[in-house]
Amino acid sequence: MAAQSLPVQNQGGTEASNFVDILVAQGDLTLERAKQVKLAEVQTGKPQEEIVAEQKLVSEAALAKAKATFYNVPYVDLGSAPVSPDALSVLPQEVARKFKVFPLAIDRNAKEMTLAMAEPLNLTAIEFVEQKTGLHVKALAAEPSKIDDAVATRYSVSLSQEVTAALKEAAPEQARMKTLDVTQGTGLIRQEKVSEIVTHILDFAVRSRASDIHIESQEALTRVRYRIDGVLQEKLTIPRELHESLISRIKILSGMKIDEKRIPQDGRFNFKTAGQEVDLRVSSLPTTWGEKIVMRLLKKTGGIPDLPELGLRGSALKGLEDAILRPHGIILICGPTGSGKTTTLYSVIQRLNLPKVNIVTLEDPIEYKIVGVNQVQVNPAAGLTFASGLRSFLRQDPNIILVGEVRDKETAELAIQASLTGHLVFSTLHTNDASGALPRLLDMGAEAFLLASSMTAIFRGDSRH
Repeated sequence: MAAQSLPVQNQGGTEASNFVDILVAQGDLTLERAKQVKLAEVQTGKPQEEIVAEQKLVSEAALAKAKATFYNVPYVDLGSAPVSPDALSVLPQEVARKFKVFPLAIDRNAKEMTLAMAEPLNLTAIEFVEQKTGLHVKALAAEPSKIDDAVATRYSVSLSQEVTAALKEAAPEQARMKTLDVTQGTGLIRQEKVSEIVTHILDFAVRSRASDIHIESQEALTRVRYRIDGVLQEKLTIPRELHESLISRIKILSGMKIDEKRIPQDGRFNFKTAGQEVDLRVSSLPTTWGEKIVMRLLKKTGGIPDLPELGLRGSALKGLEDAILRPHGIILICGPTGSGKTTTLYSVIQRLNLPKVNIVTLEDPIEYKIVGVNQVQVNPAAGLTFASGLRSFLRQDPNIILVGEVRDKETAELAIQASLTGHLVFSTLHTNDASGALPRLLDMGAEAFLLASSMTAIFRGDSRH
């Protein structure tokens, strides 16, 4: 297949000898910042592009375009680039994910693959791909996040196909069928196949950047839904006969009692896939047609995103950045389930985490562990609630307090009291949007005049976490 015409921009031909000079020429970096990067290069021995990336001095797109110029390769916008199914079939998804590359096209006559790369001069990646495919690599520069998105969404192998393949192997009597309807019964399924199906379900969640997985039994089938970008999406239906086996497998992994089906249970376990480690918080609930499982995915690797990486731009980003520098007051992050409230809070705390500041958090649960921050897990059974924890925090000489969620009048009043006595307080509120925050607090019983004195800012959590 001939290589397709791609929307590339050839950035080559510059006479700039320094990476930062290219960014200055692009209008993405000031001369003063460029001087600081050059000084840091001398002091640390790190390449300029690495320093720029670590300090997040420019956007990801600007960085990718500068790399294209610096290494004299084309830049490609993966958001609009055509993709050859032939290229996807030649380079496995696991390889693309591992090396942060994405195949765009193949020229069979020239024996060449056009490959978008986060690091166009990654010789290890180029050599591996060339050995794997038997094709010469034509490298293009692209943003790492767009490569991740393309790898996660544009490969042809779907979750349904993966599970269907597992069910075919698990049901030999149906192997002769041209296609297997995964909504039909499959008879006795071996335990190892159940484990494989669970792995496919979890792996798809990581690939699609889902925040939650719902496995719920219906009268005739079991459906699997994923919360992606804040919205629940049905991605798979499987035979009703498999439901008990799937639930039991997940309960075993989570440390739950598999013979207890009458009451809700909670558990958690770790899952590793494609170099990522994910912590799953699991909840079971007895329903009419059987137990329902919800799993919340908490990434343990990859770090906490900085504020610009959450999708905040312009006045919204500046407003939040200005608000969190106030010495006292309450800042609320609001939104519905899966809107990114917790991720936004963690990004803020990471930004404020300095040696000169004492930060204490009260969470249920602790989703990310941050070095230098005093994080406390709520434990109602032991008498440690949001309200009782807040009282104790005020005796810990804090500068910044994070309360996972304002759920009642007592917690709201204590948060207001803390903000009025010189503390900066962050919390979340479960509302549809920012405009619903004050009515919700007033409905809880918070005094209007105290809210007017203490409230610094209210933001809506971003849904792209």
